[in-house]
Amino acid sequence: MGPQETTPVARRGRRHVRLAGYRLMDRLAEWDSRMRTRWPFATLVPHVPPGAASEDASALLLRPAILGFVALSAIVAGSSQQRSPFALKLPGAWFFGVPSSTGAGSRQEELLALVAVYGGLLLLMRVWYGLIRTVAQVPGIPVRKLVAVAALWTVPLLIAPPLFSRDVYSYAAQGELMSHHISPYEYGVGVMGSTPMVRLVDPLWINTPAPYGPLFMEVDGLLTDVAGHHVLPDVVLLRLLEVLGVGLIALAVPMLARSFGRDPAYVFTLAVLNPVTTLHLIGGAHNDALMLGLLAVGLALSKRGHPVWGIVMCSLAAAVKVPAAIGIVYIGWEWMGPGLPIRQRIRPLVTAGLIATAVMGFLSLVTGLGWSWVLNLATPGTVRSWVAPATGAGELLTWLAHLAHVGVAEQLVLSVTRVLCLTAAAVIGVWLLVNVERFGTLRAMGFTMLAVVALSPVVQPWYLSWGLVLLAPVATVRIRTLIVGFSVVSAFLGLPGGRQLVSELLSANPLTVALCLLACLAVFTVPLTPFDREQVLQRWRRRRGGGAGRSSGGEPDPALELAGA
Repeated sequence: MGPQETTPVARRGRRHVRLAGYRLMDRLAEWDSRMRTRWPFATLVPHVPPGAASEDASALLLRPAILGFVALSAIVAGSSQQRSPFALKLPGAWFFGVPSSTGAGSRQEELLALVAVYGGLLLLMRVWYGLIRTVAQVPGIPVRKLVAVAALWTVPLLIAPPLFSRDVYSYAAQGELMSHHISPYEYGVGVMGSTPMVRLVDPLWINTPAPYGPLFMEVDGLLTDVAGHHVLPDVVLLRLLEVLGVGLIALAVPMLARSFGRDPAYVFTLAVLNPVTTLHLIGGAHNDALMLGLLAVGLALSKRGHPVWGIVMCSLAAAVKVPAAIGIVYIGWEWMGPGLPIRQRIRPLVTAGLIATAVMGFLSLVTGLGWSWVLNLATPGTVRSWVAPATGAGELLTWLAHLAHVGVAEQLVLSVTRVLCLTAAAVIGVWLLVNVERFGTLRAMGFTMLAVVALSPVVQPWYLSWGLVLLAPVATVRIRTLIVGFSVVSAFLGLPGGRQLVSELLSANPLTVALCLLACLAVFTVPLTPFDREQVLQRWRRRRGGGAGRSSGGEPDPALELAGA
């Protein structure tokens, strides 16, 4: 039945549903307004008064800064409990919060840790989203004010144990290999025997060579020497190295935002205050931060008319982790300007490749590591996870084949699905490169990175930062939605403790369960940002095809776009 043939009953039904929705939104707005005037929400809830200007930045950012600090402190406190699953609890893994035996700590402590971390994550997501709304409604906020917020949020993470991953212990052990002049490209850290440092490494990586570039390996070895070959000082220095990487991101993304005519404060909020950046790049101390920082600086230099220096910086980024080589390709492709046929782009692209080869060749020669690291790029693929579509599809097809009594080797199926997915990622990347003038440089690069991550043999939450940081300076309403969605999902993706939380809640005292659930519910439903019924209604009408939501010039209204973000 078409739209013209709708019966009166159906029209009345839709009208009743619509009126019920209006009443619900009215009640939500009334509840929101009432709650925002009461303690403690009157103190905590950020409020953007009508006509607020960028001169009011300190007052606008104070509450989100404090709330974000509280959220991250809760995550750190929960992770530091002796039975917390969010950080390694082997002896010597951190300065505090590590039991002397695996049985130490009570079940109440474990439940407290789980609720603190999950509650802190929910609060951090709400605060970050509220901050996005604030900087969007008040353009022109000085970036230095947001730098202060980022610095405050970083403080709890500097004292936290490595969060959600043991990769930093692998870095420390590989640095130990470098300091003893043993190539981490030829040997796994297990060659050092059962030392305290090796015991902290994930067993999956004990005998696998390093897939990282020579620049990171050389810096890693130097930090190990500075730390006196002690694991905990080495881990601290490695985290500070990644803080430096995030600092480079914080320096570069406002420059990129200005190059594209975007508000630097808004881009800074999307990229640097992003939960993926704070929790994984700083909290987890992943070397992706250093790679992204160098890559972003290289792209910013290129946009400012310095393509050679941009290629050099992107080459240094690729000498940390190879995905940054995408910056070299795009700078070379666009070196001679827009509107050129493919044939005229080949020469500058080859020139960019030669510059990059010279930089990485110099690093390989100086470090004495050679080019053997290129052969180790498939090392992360040893992980098997259903989160990665390439691996999950292979596992599913193998299971279905065995269910049908078809004898097929699982490794063969995985190899086929992984090759097909990587081929698809390469095709997508080439297509975006050829059509870069249609999509824009950073948009094409960001989507290429996300395609590579999604279709690679293994997907880690911090890998998503590759594409999200690049997309932030050119984020439209849909891309902002994608950034927010992926960032929120990645914070919980593969997060340990979910099963333990359910188990503890099922077996805990009912009063304890009720209090825990109320705490998480309060964090999630506290009106940290005002409920705006009119914005919700206008967004609904716009999606239904109405004319609301557009300015007089025919462009989407920013406030309504924000509601869709």
